[in-house]
Amino acid sequence: MAITSANQLELLQTAEAVAREKMIDPGLVVEAMEESLARAAKSRYGAEMDIRVSIDRKTGRATFTRVRTVVEEEELENYQAEMTVQQAKQYMADPQIGDTYVEEVPPVELGRIAAQSAKQVILQKVREAERDRQYDEFKDRAGTIINGLVKREEYGNVIVDVGRGEGILRRNEKIGREAYRPGDRIRCYIKDVRRETRGPQIFLSRTDPQFMAELFKMEVPEIYDGIIEIKAVARDPGSRAKIGVISYDGGIDPVGACVGMRGSRVQAVVNELQGEKIDIIPWNEDMPTFLVNALQPAEVSKVVLDEDAERIEVVVPDEQLSLAIGRRGQNVRLASQLTGLDIDIMTEEEESKRRQAEFEERTKLFMDTLDLDEFFAQLLVSEGFTNLEEVAYVEVDELLVIDGVDDSTAEELQTRAREYLEEQARKALARAQELGVDESLINFEGLTPQMVEALAEDGVLSLEDFATCADWELAGGWTTVDGQRQKDDGLLEKFGIDLAEAQNMVMTARVLLGWVDPDDLVTEAEEDDAEAQTEEAEE
Repeated sequence: MAITSANQLELLQTAEAVAREKMIDPGLVVEAMEESLARAAKSRYGAEMDIRVSIDRKTGRATFTRVRTVVEEEELENYQAEMTVQQAKQYMADPQIGDTYVEEVPPVELGRIAAQSAKQVILQKVREAERDRQYDEFKDRAGTIINGLVKREEYGNVIVDVGRGEGILRRNEKIGREAYRPGDRIRCYIKDVRRETRGPQIFLSRTDPQFMAELFKMEVPEIYDGIIEIKAVARDPGSRAKIGVISYDGGIDPVGACVGMRGSRVQAVVNELQGEKIDIIPWNEDMPTFLVNALQPAEVSKVVLDEDAERIEVVVPDEQLSLAIGRRGQNVRLASQLTGLDIDIMTEEEESKRRQAEFEERTKLFMDTLDLDEFFAQLLVSEGFTNLEEVAYVEVDELLVIDGVDDSTAEELQTRAREYLEEQARKALARAQELGVDESLINFEGLTPQMVEALAEDGVLSLEDFATCADWELAGGWTTVDGQRQKDDGLLEKFGIDLAEAQNMVMTARVLLGWVDPDDLVTEAEEDDAEAQTEEAEE
């Protein structure tokens, strides 16, 4: 086709129609037309020429121009698009390097192939503009609920029309065995919006825990207003869920508000989630108390929290064990997700057996090391003594409260304990020296001979070796591998060294070696204190 006055106006009309249909800027469509016409002109005049096309936004008139740039003589490479200063003098009065000479060239007629190529360029530009528009519209809506219409199902994935775009609900994001037909209305949670080569991808979910939280926000005005906050959600999609809530208004019961009159509010959420049973639990900052609530309807006898290991031990009556664990471990699994802690559940009988085993183990320790009879050793354990160090270095008054123990007996007990510990220390030091431990490590303050022996057996033989250790290598820690938490044993963990102590010891070693400036440590400590005070003030 030729760009004539007959179809000049048609260009603008077409651009506006396409822009209106795709809901994009008409200027982008006109730019795409200019690019496609310039490409067609290059195929007519020569690919090396710098041909540009400008379409008048009012009249639709397309102007074809050839542009040549003035360059240094030695840089001249493309004779069709560049020229030297000398060559430019025949066209320009005072040409300078970098100047451009623009001349209008006759419009070209688009043949069938060129017209098809121009159409492809326009369509590509329009698609890119449409993708940008879709991404900009939906990127800020991630984390919200959207209503849509099912368009089709592909390999178990549901394609959803969400208005000005399409979302995908993957097979594993559907609840149970949900089946949808084209035209069905569907409510989903926008889990993520990503810009990909094939356009923005809107990923939807109905199994995400936050989908339930957003549903409650829609049904419970107090949550929407911020009076009640959802602190934690755990779901077994389509089966059961637990949700922890807290009220910032003493006059409003968070659980009652979420349940609603005759259960109307929670029932609306349950219906949307295909009958998923929901336990609404009052949140408590005290984690053991919150866990007791989270394990409902099971009763809990005792809770022991290990904050360092992020584990919690729960003791329940024998008849409550199956209820606490739930069908296929569902109840305890959801409680674990809700609290973020690994939960060990045992019955009162199992705990009693374990306590008895610990009692017997400590009794035997005192019998073997202090040369005591069984009855006297049991007395020590019953009074709370767990190791020899406690017996050796405790205040004498604490031994005198034991029946049958007078001053001379207490002194004899402590003497035996200290002699045994000193003998063990001598053996440990001799073993460490056999392994080649350096005196710098032996004399390092805070390390006992037994600790030095344990380090030496792992190849830590000098203060330099010790200074290169990480705190978790000494105190132990936890890592997550394939979603499972695994324990990393520390070299000094069995001696009761925690992460803070390990870090302090390592930093002290580095200061002694001159690796770290002690003034820097003081500055860091002051900064940490300032940050802690700021956080406390904000709270």
